Amino acid sequence: MNHTKKVLIVDDEPNNLQVLRQILKDHYSLIFANNGEKAIIAAKQHKPDIILLDIMMPDISGYDVCKRLKSDTTTADIPIIFVTAMNDLGDETYGFDLGAVDYIIKPVSGEIVLRRVQTHLSLVKAESLQDLSRESILMLGEAGHYNDTDTGQHIWRMAAYARALAEAINWPEDKLDQIELAAPMHDTGKIGIPNEILQAPRPLSEDEWLIMKSHTNIGYKILNKSSIPVFKMAAQIAISHHEKWDGSGYPNGLLGNEIPEVARIVALADVFDALTMKRSYKNEWSIEDAMLEIRKNSGSHFEPRLVDTFEKILPKILEIKRIF
Repeated sequence: MNHTKKVLIVDDEPNNLQVLRQILKDHYSLIFANNGEKAIIAAKQHKPDIILLDIMMPDISGYDVCKRLKSDTTTADIPIIFVTAMNDLGDETYGFDLGAVDYIIKPVSGEIVLRRVQTHLSLVKAESLQDLSRESILMLGEAGHYNDTDTGQHIWRMAAYARALAEAINWPEDKLDQIELAAPMHDTGKIGIPNEILQAPRPLSEDEWLIMKSHTNIGYKILNKSSIPVFKMAAQIAISHHEKWDGSGYPNGLLGNEIPEVARIVALADVFDALTMKRSYKNEWSIEDAMLEIRKNSGSHFEPRLVDTFEKILPKILEIKRIF
């Protein structure tokens, strides 16, 4: 039972309201309306989690109620299931076009009504959790640059470059989504680096540089606490995005394919974006000079295969840069 969830039932026939009441009363908190105007008022006042809506009503049709609810930002996200005797394919298509999530044909089956309501409430919950995860990722990405001189836009543009490069070497679609979300968290560990080092207007001392390099391990320790795949990927990126193909990077001096591929991709995307953006301590480089620098470091800093691929998709990279 989940009486915290509210279901608005709308029908002009008392018998139909009673049937749906009997089906749902032990599972949800119920709100009733016997015409379209009352339905709109109830939706705005009670903010139900889902609406079961009849179509053929005397004052305002269910279609028009749906239109009005979907055009109002305060009610637009409430899932609407049409419950109707109208079973023509064109009727269903029109209802879906208006924004309904489902159709239940009268006379209703109790099991079908329960399952459909449960399913759509679960989908809303899953969507809400997905939004929560995405917002958490955005905040972690911003946190890593909060006291840095980088602009916030850099991390999202760089992530788009990383996705494009991963796609070009045939990563599967689900992994493309992950790298675009994981890449912005590459510098999460910088939240553990003192401001006077992050914002030093001079070259860092040897001791300061050691502290700065520790952001890779700090980021890994933070992100690796999660078992969620996108955070596991972000942890790999955090600890390895300063490794170099020739083994001269940090923190572990990994060589070649010892470096996780995701970190190799992000490292290249990160450097390209850093070179081609203006910062407080430097002007932006031209695309030609940036690519010359990247080619010069192919085989030392960067994996040659990725440099070649990046150059091939440069028009796509530049389109992403233009959009941002």
